[in-house]
Amino acid sequence: MSVSLSIVILTKDEQENLPHALESLAGLGAEVFIVDSGSSDRTADIARAFGCTVVAHDFASHARQLNWALDNLPLKTDWVMRLDADERLTGELIAELREKLALLPPDVTGLMLKRRVYFWGRWIRHGGYYPIWLLRIWRRGAARCEDRDMDEHMLIAHGRIAELAHDIIDENHKGVGFFVDKHNRYAEKEVAALRAAAGGADAMRAGEAVARKRFLKDRIYGRAPRFLRAFLYWAFRYFILLGFLDGKPGFVFHFMQGFWYRLLVDAKLTEAERR
Repeated sequence: MSVSLSIVILTKDEQENLPHALESLAGLGAEVFIVDSGSSDRTADIARAFGCTVVAHDFASHARQLNWALDNLPLKTDWVMRLDADERLTGELIAELREKLALLPPDVTGLMLKRRVYFWGRWIRHGGYYPIWLLRIWRRGAARCEDRDMDEHMLIAHGRIAELAHDIIDENHKGVGFFVDKHNRYAEKEVAALRAAAGGADAMRAGEAVARKRFLKDRIYGRAPRFLRAFLYWAFRYFILLGFLDGKPGFVFHFMQGFWYRLLVDAKLTEAERR
């Protein structure tokens, strides 16, 4: 029994991750659209083998690519979901969607769910990294992606947001080298956003968790001493929020994502100002 749901996945060279995402959707019966931006590997072939609709479109940013998809794909279902290629649905979430999606009242137009991050096969449960609430499912036509180059979220135009009980899993299979390259690119984007003083006035329409996160980042972390704040943030995550309980994978993840990346942003920001 299928649900009235379309799933949109943006891809580029995702042959390592995409099979895991698509296999997790097998019990849902949803229509899956792949918007690919010039993959040179087997991404498109894998998607077609799973019965997905594959559309090619040049990439500008995640937000613009997703909004292009919402405007141009033949989406006909009642609900739409955004899924990254390195994410997959749990069986419990599949069952919850099959049970509840068609029964939600009309004023519910957006659904929040929890993202569960895995690194080196280990669930990163501590350090403030679970649960991460994200608005990922919405009634067709009720949401757009905010036009940000970094940390973009879906914004609900009307109605109210409800929460689902179960998770999606985020686990990238491309290795540490990809992690470093990706976060180096993210640092460049974050520096550009900071220098442009990008705001977050619409954050509430993406959910209270997003609004709270942006408030803490802009008003507290953003006003702390540069360079020192990266160390303090990592120490807070690793010791106060018990990140050390995530074992060796957790040590690497929290250090690289919570300290190295934040330090890299501060270094690039200082370098840009010196220029």
